[in-house]
Amino acid sequence: MKNLFVISSQLSAAVLLGATLGLASCSSPDSIAAQPEAAKAPAAAPATNPDQIQLSAAQQRAAGIEVGGFQWQNMTTEVQANGSIEVPPQNRVSISAMMGGYVQVVNTLPGQPIKAGATVAVLRHPDYLKLQQEYLQTRARVQFLKEELQRQQVLDAEDVGAKRKLQQARADYASEQAAERSLAAQVRLLGLSVERLNTGYIASSVSLTTPISGTVKAVNINPGQYVNPQDVLVEIINRDDLHLELKVFEKDVAKVGVGQPILFTVQNRGTDEQFKARVFLVGKAFDDEARTVRVHAHLEPERSDLLPGQFVAARIQTAGARQRTLPEDALVQAGEFSYAFARTQQADNGRATFRRVKVRTGSTIDGDIAITPLEPIADTTQLVRRGAYFISAEMGKGQGGDDD
Repeated sequence: MKNLFVISSQLSAAVLLGATLGLASCSSPDSIAAQPEAAKAPAAAPATNPDQIQLSAAQQRAAGIEVGGFQWQNMTTEVQANGSIEVPPQNRVSISAMMGGYVQVVNTLPGQPIKAGATVAVLRHPDYLKLQQEYLQTRARVQFLKEELQRQQVLDAEDVGAKRKLQQARADYASEQAAERSLAAQVRLLGLSVERLNTGYIASSVSLTTPISGTVKAVNINPGQYVNPQDVLVEIINRDDLHLELKVFEKDVAKVGVGQPILFTVQNRGTDEQFKARVFLVGKAFDDEARTVRVHAHLEPERSDLLPGQFVAARIQTAGARQRTLPEDALVQAGEFSYAFARTQQADNGRATFRRVKVRTGSTIDGDIAITPLEPIADTTQLVRRGAYFISAEMGKGQGGDDD
């Protein structure tokens, strides 16, 4: 029995030693290091497309993203030009005195409408009286010389007069007639009636009248003032034929032609209202300093609420073509190119996938930009029309949206 107990004890010790060694073996440094590595190794993640991003329905609502298709529009290339509203030279009159004089009466005020032939001012001066006197004296002398010529012609016919006297009478008569015609023209330039003067009436003052109807732009005189012939006394403008006068730079002149439409805004008007005009004349010479060409355009339709001299910013529409367009909010500028975003997938929960598409932009009209996709895109493609900058910013973070 004693021997059996010893053998049993030895067997128990051997089993205990084996279990201890087994545990020691499992707890070796190599095994401990290998076990965490195996635990933290994940499954392989699928590769992502840098031009795509997924956004949840909540993100799309928060960013105000709107999706729709292209719009086809007749887009034009444009030439930018500045200028002003003007009237033709024949619709602008500067009234001056033909001879210096003193202002007796002023009949106009700036801004006042006026009819052709109306008196704007009255002048007086002793020289006006002297001119009329000279005319009447010359006219009387013409009559005397005419009768003298007739007497010499009678004497010459009877061969009792000298040829020299006849010739002298003829020359004196012709010379005095020329003086009479010259003085009569000067009287008319003053605005006086020669016919009335021939009756013996001598006017003591001269009335200045306007040759056109319109509006008084400026009055530069007052009663009692002495004015010279070179002074501008009153300015009259007729606004019946307002037009644009634009300055186009040398690099754009070849694009501009007669008949092209123009959109323009009036600066400092306080509104963004757009007006229309059409080119009717393109200058053929450059301004030496600015290297610009003057372009004239008729308003369509004529406007009565614009004033000569107002500055304008104009866009001359030089060519047209039917092109795809997107709103400005649908594009993100990136150097030479721009990007739009196409929606490629949408899940039932509203989560959508957007892909970045490279495009080249063209002209802009009323917030819509002509685009040329640099890859084939069907007209039915759903594109982001608003919120493109939000998508671009999220794509730059390198992360998509959260699940709902």
